[in-house]
Amino acid sequence: MKNVTIYSTPTCTYCNQAKEFFKTNNIQYTEYNVGEDTEKRKEMIEKSGQMGVPVIDIDGDITIGFDKEKLSTTLGIK
Repeated sequence: MKNVTIYSTPTCTYCNQAKEFFKTNNIQYTEYNVGEDTEKRKEMIEKSGQMGVPVIDIDGDITIGFDKEKLSTTLGIK
C-alpha cells in the first residue's frame, strides 16, 4: 500500500473531493490541516513550492489540486 498524505484546509472544495475519492476507493491517507498547523504548511510548501491546497503526496509523487486521472494512475486505480 502506498503512503498517501493530503495537505488541506477544511473549507477547500477540491480537498474534500480528493478525500471523498480516497474514501470511495478505500485508500488510507494522512491528512494535515495546513490552515492550523504551521509546521505542516511549511513542509507542504517545501515539497511542492505551492501555497494552494490540496497538495497530495503519494510516496514522494506530488499532485497539486484534485487531479482524479493522475491520482488514479499513481495509485493504480482503474
